[in-house]
Amino acid sequence: MTDAGKNSVTAVQTINAAGASPVVLVCEHASCFIPETLEGLGLTNAARESHAAWDPGALGVAERMSFRLDATLVASCVSRLVYDCNRPPEAPGAMPAKSEVFDVPGNANLSAQDRTERAATYYVPFRDALAQVVADKPAPVLVTIHSFTPVFNGVPRVVEVGVLHDSDTRLADAMLDTAAAHTGTTVQRNEPYGPADGVTHTLQVHGTAHGHPCVMIEVRNDLIQTKTQQQRMGDMLAEWLADACALMKAEGVRCTA
Repeated sequence: MTDAGKNSVTAVQTINAAGASPVVLVCEHASCFIPETLEGLGLTNAARESHAAWDPGALGVAERMSFRLDATLVASCVSRLVYDCNRPPEAPGAMPAKSEVFDVPGNANLSAQDRTERAATYYVPFRDALAQVVADKPAPVLVTIHSFTPVFNGVPRVVEVGVLHDSDTRLADAMLDTAAAHTGTTVQRNEPYGPADGVTHTLQVHGTAHGHPCVMIEVRNDLIQTKTQQQRMGDMLAEWLADACALMKAEGVRCTA
């Protein structure tokens, strides 16, 4: 893939492509990388490394889950300020001019052509790679992994793990039903975000639209700051997901982790 024909850019990576599990893991905000051609989007170093630019710790958790479950993982390779792969091209948040407290000068006043080219370079390869991985599984289970900041706009967040869903609640329900057996963290449904916040695009397009069980997991990022924490969280989530899928299967839903 090329960035405006100037710079070779990898938009998406597929990890453990031959994974035997029907689970397909997704990490849309895995990286804070901004291609050189975009000149840092005019951001300070602090902004480029902040939660506004990516989901710290999420990729490490997802990689551990991929290992434990033998599951394929699809991850974006660029900052969500370059393109948020959990948003459709028409959404303002796909290439935000402001994210949390940060203005994003490189995204201000983008023309329709600019937005189309940005989406073609970063979103379309991600979308197509994920669609192919899902299509290759006989009975896919879609799980997206995210992290969130402990304090948002000055307000502390009590939730530690969020279990998010759109209109298909099956997998989220099973995870919430089995949560107490796997974690002592504060677990909440559709927190700190929910469908009204526009965060379920990947679930809608690659899961719900095809009848595949799907869920989005949000982990507060102070719980996954180190590699050891990420591995422990990944281990716990893998076991929890497997238990939830077993519950669904017992209830007659085709679902296996």
